[in-house]
Amino acid sequence: MKRMNVIVVFDKELKNVLMCKRAKEPYKGLYNLVGGKIEDDNSLEEAYRELEEETAISKKDIYIEHFMDFTYIKWDMEIEVYYGVLKHDVTLVEEVNKLEWISLDENFFDMKKFAGEGNIGHMIKEIMIDMEK
Repeated sequence: MKRMNVIVVFDKELKNVLMCKRAKEPYKGLYNLVGGKIEDDNSLEEAYRELEEETAISKKDIYIEHFMDFTYIKWDMEIEVYYGVLKHDVTLVEEVNKLEWISLDENFFDMKKFAGEGNIGHMIKEIMIDMEK
């Protein structure tokens, strides 16, 4: 099974979420969460590695936790979802895709603006519910 991760990164004020603008297909030109392929069995370490590789955000900047998984049986793919809130301001370093802070007031279910067929909206909504507990 192909395994991927996505990391939902909130700014320290919990007003914005970090997204990348896709430079290639799928979803070229749409906003997406940062993440990538999981290459070994330590999924949490893979999420931190991918986050630092794509953004320069490291363990000293954020604590992330595993929140949910999506399993696509037909496509033989699993997506692990992590999230965290930055401890302090950071300087972002882009790897491939342009990085932007997007307001949490956005409609993340807008499939003309955001990748994932509505999954990003679902993830962010469920994470916000979890953080209110």
